[in-house]
Amino acid sequence: MRVRKRIKKAIKLLFFLALSGGIVLAGAFLLWVSTFRLPDLDTFEQRKVLQSTKIYDKTGDVLLYDVHENIKRTIIPPDEMSRHIKNATVAIEDSEFYEHHGVKPTAFLRAVLVNIASFEFSQGGSTITQQVIKNSFLTTEKTISRKLKEWVLAYKLENVLDKEEILALYLNESPYGGNIYGVEEASQAFFSKNAEEVTLAEAAYLAALPQAPTFYSPYGKNREKLDARKDLVLRRMVENNFITEEEREIASKEPVEFNPREERGIKAAHFVIFVREYLIEKYGEDAVSENGYKVITTLDYNLQKLAEDIVEKYALANEKNNNAENAALTAIDPKTGQILVMVGSRNYFDKEIDGNFNVALAHRQPGSTFKPFAYAAAFEKGYLPQSVVFDVPTEFSTACSPSGVPHSSSSGDDASTICYSPENYDSKFRGPISLRNALAQSVNVPSVKTLYLAGMQNTIDLAKNMGINSLEDYRRYGLTLVLGGGEVSLLDLTSAYGTFAAKGVRNQYTGILRIEDRAGNVVEEYKNESHEVLAANTALMISDILSDNIARTPLYGPNSALHFPGYDVAVKTGTTNDYKDVWTVGYTPNIAVGAWAGNNDNTPMAKKISGLIITPMWNAFMQEALRVIPNESFEEPQYPDTAGYPPIIQGEWRGGVPFDVDKTTGKLATADTPNEVRETRVVREIHSILHWIDKNNPRVMRTDNPANDPQYSLWDSSVRAWAYGAGYTDQTSSVIPTVKDDSHTADSKPSVQFISPSNSTLYNSHAQIRVELAIQAKSAIKKSEFYLNGSYIGSSEKNPLSFVFVPAESTEIKAINTLKAVVTDEKFNKGEAIITFQLNENN
Repeated sequence: MRVRKRIKKAIKLLFFLALSGGIVLAGAFLLWVSTFRLPDLDTFEQRKVLQSTKIYDKTGDVLLYDVHENIKRTIIPPDEMSRHIKNATVAIEDSEFYEHHGVKPTAFLRAVLVNIASFEFSQGGSTITQQVIKNSFLTTEKTISRKLKEWVLAYKLENVLDKEEILALYLNESPYGGNIYGVEEASQAFFSKNAEEVTLAEAAYLAALPQAPTFYSPYGKNREKLDARKDLVLRRMVENNFITEEEREIASKEPVEFNPREERGIKAAHFVIFVREYLIEKYGEDAVSENGYKVITTLDYNLQKLAEDIVEKYALANEKNNNAENAALTAIDPKTGQILVMVGSRNYFDKEIDGNFNVALAHRQPGSTFKPFAYAAAFEKGYLPQSVVFDVPTEFSTACSPSGVPHSSSSGDDASTICYSPENYDSKFRGPISLRNALAQSVNVPSVKTLYLAGMQNTIDLAKNMGINSLEDYRRYGLTLVLGGGEVSLLDLTSAYGTFAAKGVRNQYTGILRIEDRAGNVVEEYKNESHEVLAANTALMISDILSDNIARTPLYGPNSALHFPGYDVAVKTGTTNDYKDVWTVGYTPNIAVGAWAGNNDNTPMAKKISGLIITPMWNAFMQEALRVIPNESFEEPQYPDTAGYPPIIQGEWRGGVPFDVDKTTGKLATADTPNEVRETRVVREIHSILHWIDKNNPRVMRTDNPANDPQYSLWDSSVRAWAYGAGYTDQTSSVIPTVKDDSHTADSKPSVQFISPSNSTLYNSHAQIRVELAIQAKSAIKKSEFYLNGSYIGSSEKNPLSFVFVPAESTEIKAINTLKAVVTDEKFNKGEAIITFQLNENN
């Protein structure tokens, strides 16, 4: 009994202590809660400005943009807001707004469960009232204490203001993108209307924006997602009995046009918007608005300002002369991928041409500027700049005959849609042409053939690895890919050309050097994470061709806007067949610059090539850039020893069976025939390249039936027709000489012996040593050459063939040295002798 009494007393004591502790904790909690005060809603703008992100150029001195500078916000009372705006906002943000008292515990619990399940804290379960509290007073951090404050203050606010006033506060402070806050300012900015005048569809768009105003921006890349969210708003309005199904259907089909975006107080606007969208996508809307980031970008503002002036000047001239009202220009440092310049239109603030639309990021057909990727893919396979294809009228569709007639006789077949026989820009055909000249002069038919030889998927894969991210399965484009059948952005194209400039090393483009938070801590910093995607020698071959002024002269002339005397500048132009886009993209080892001209609405320009429309603008900027960019030359590419390669790969197109002759006698060359008189000829039999090589193994002669290649009959028939028309007839092996070269044999080589120096004499390294030779030859001697320890030191072409040298004048001298003499007669027979001699080490 006593034990039971003691237990009961202990339980009572514990209960009393727990109750007392609970009362104390509750009192403390209530005391803490009592300290909460409703926010001063007038501090909203000041708080945003003080904590806004600022974007600078690469120096960190030029402020390009303050995210919340010049905030636009017009306060209006509830009765000046359209009921559609109110209902749409409630439907999508807080459907129980008119029923709850500031907090919805069920919504919070649902959000907690979602967070636990996803191991994230992305769900908040906030009511509109809570969002008013958060936007006007509290931080956006997701902590329990902040959430408790938000609940208490929301409940207090519900007891001070009615629902209409709270909803008006929310709508007056909601962000709608950039520096636009509040539904009145948004209505004016987007639709040039007061908030009470917007239509149901317009109201649905406005309600769709505040959740993520940059992501859903009507001016950004997610317009389709904004449209989908607008439709979601309308469906929620039906569910909440704000509108009927009929009204929803009408509104969902209503065409809504947004005014052009207007942002002042901004430098390098297109670039800044590009950077801002990156920041929001990576760090979130709230972080960019309130974390006070200092963003140091890669932009060279001096070059940017020059570029903006040049683009506007030439675009206005093109509008007048060439029906091309807009232009864009980008510049990148190819060694880092850092964006130096981004001009997305002739004037960001020009509403007549939708100037705030960034054409540098838009996908347009690149015309011939895509060709270098196909040629690079071909060089990777083993083709060479001197390899030859035929520029002749060629049908490429295997569904058609070589003459361009569909194989099928069904009535639905139309040659214009089934067959494919491209023209050159000048409607001329050149016959045999090297890949170097074909690329430098931008000839279409050889380029289509090069794409086929390189492989369409290989070319797309290479272009993607180099920075072209917009291309899909090659079957979507076919062989038109090399003539610009796909779509690319100017920024991607310029960046990809930068990979050529960087000798095959890919540096992903970036606009960020460093991001610091309010405390100066580095949040993000540029790191060079480059990787090789193209063989360096292949990239150098492309640069060598695109900077070869002689090779491109037949198209552009010797003194074109592509030529910069004293500088190595590689460049390619492009014009689409419909004259909707013209391009010029070029580079040095230290800068890649791309330029585009055209019309945003795809209206065709005057029918002129890019060299007349866009190249002068590109040239004007490049001239300015070369004044400040270090002058560096391209390295020379290394070309392989092509002995044993098929003749057409080496540049010989007249046949595929080679033989060497002594060109002075016409006799068949032997191993003793000197290179000076050796000439490679072929048995004349003119065919396309596919006759001689397998396109996937170009460095060896073909051994299988060339007709196995589906393009063979199309290419070869046109080449054979050209050869016949040009008067070429086939030869047989009978043209190969049967008599061998007998003027160059082992017996005909000169015999050479040293008289002086002697290997038994010790010579002074600073004294002159006279070289004397004893020569026996069947033909007159033309020249003797001398090599000390393998290094050339001089020659003699006068009789008697004598030579004098001072050993100390050579850096190659040793105690014991080797001297070699090479003697050549008038028939280029060579003889040589070698002797060793000693030098006095004390001299």
